[in-house]
Amino acid sequence: MILVTQRNPVLRWSYFGEQWDRIQAAIGEHLFLTLTPVAIGFILSAVLAGIGLRYRWTVGPITLFAAFLYTIPSVAFFGILRTTPLGLSIYTVLIPLTAFTILILVTNILDGFRAVPAPVREAADAMGLSPVRRLFTVEVPVAVPYMINGLRIATVTLVGLVAVAGIVGRGGLGNLIMEGIRRQFWTPLTIGALLSIVLAITLDLLFFLLGRWLTPWARTARS
Repeated sequence: MILVTQRNPVLRWSYFGEQWDRIQAAIGEHLFLTLTPVAIGFILSAVLAGIGLRYRWTVGPITLFAAFLYTIPSVAFFGILRTTPLGLSIYTVLIPLTAFTILILVTNILDGFRAVPAPVREAADAMGLSPVRRLFTVEVPVAVPYMINGLRIATVTLVGLVAVAGIVGRGGLGNLIMEGIRRQFWTPLTIGALLSIVLAITLDLLFFLLGRWLTPWARTARS
C-alpha cells in the first residue's frame, strides 16, 4: 500500500517542472499509441465491413473473429507478443491495440450502412446514380454518425488500454503509473492517471465535434 505522507503526497507540483520533458514525451507516446491503432483499425474494419456488405454470409465469421480478438485479455496479448521476436518493439503494443478496435469499428460501420433505408437506395438507383456515387452521396452520409460513434468508443477504450501497456514499457502515461506503483511514489501515478482521463475526455470531445462538422444536416433537422 502506498502511504500518503508529507514526503510522499498525492501530487507534488514541483514534479511537473522537474520532469516536464518526460511528461510531454509520455503524452506524445500515449497519443501515438491511441490514434495509430484507431486509424489502422478503421481502415481494416472498413475493408471487412465492405466484404460483409458485399457477401452477406461473411458477416458472421468476420464478427466472430473480431469478437475473439476483443476477448483476449490485454495483459496476456502484450505478454505473448513480448515473447516473440517482436520483443519490446512498438509493434508489441500496436498489434493488440489495433486488434481490440476491430469489433467496435466493424460493427458500427455495418450498422451505419444497414441504417440506410431501402427506399432511399431504390430512389438513388432510379435517378441513375452509379454504385460508387450512390455510396459516397447517399450511403456514407447516413453511416457517418455510426462511424463516428465507433471511433469515439474505440478511442476512449484504447486510452485506457495504452496505460495497461505500461507493463511492457510502452504505455505512454501508463509508464508513469507503473513507475509510481513500483517506487511506491504517488505523484507520477496520480499525474499519469489524471492525464489519461483528460486525454480520453479531450479525444472524445474532438470526435464528437468532428461528427457535428461532418453531419451539418443533422443539426439542421434537430433545429
